[in-house]
Amino acid sequence: MAPIVALAILALAIILERFWSLRRKEVLPPGLGEEVRDWARGRELDPKHIDILRQNSPLGELLAAGLDVRHRPREIIKERIEDIGRHVAHRLERFLNTLGTIAAVAPLLGLLGTVFGMIEMFLDILTVGVGDANRLAGGIGQALITTAAGLCVAIPAVMFHRYLRGRVTEYVVDMEKQAIALLDALDEAPSATPGKPPRATKRSAT
Repeated sequence: MAPIVALAILALAIILERFWSLRRKEVLPPGLGEEVRDWARGRELDPKHIDILRQNSPLGELLAAGLDVRHRPREIIKERIEDIGRHVAHRLERFLNTLGTIAAVAPLLGLLGTVFGMIEMFLDILTVGVGDANRLAGGIGQALITTAAGLCVAIPAVMFHRYLRGRVTEYVVDMEKQAIALLDALDEAPSATPGKPPRATKRSAT
């Protein structure tokens, strides 16, 4: 039971941390993509402002990667965004593999505990005989507790693992859309004059 309880605590910690870290406003700040596109179309992009954007959010980091090589051909910009996008997606999936492992291991640990309990019980029968049937039934029930505990940990872990992976996939698709829109905006960008960074990036500077 001790390993199962430890896995339950770890799974709960991962679930709470991922729900906090994967809030939509933290990953995809509302209006950030549109502001960056307007900024890219009409103004000179200052490296300092791009650095602020990079620290803003995962979406900001992805858009900043494209702005870093904005003067290069579209294909090179796209490749840079894809490279950074893989790193961003990997960070968004942090701890999810661990949660999936807990979902797979918990029922096996429960079954292992039950097997050990049954072995111990049958060894006692060999030593002292069957004895009271009620006591035998109680021993079997006690041995099955670990299997039930393992399943109680595994079922929520599987559900939250799939849900969180789906949320990460949704975010990645939305970031891809924003990146494509930025590429189009860079194609339309005229010669520019210096300007201020978009409002949504100021959060990281303060």
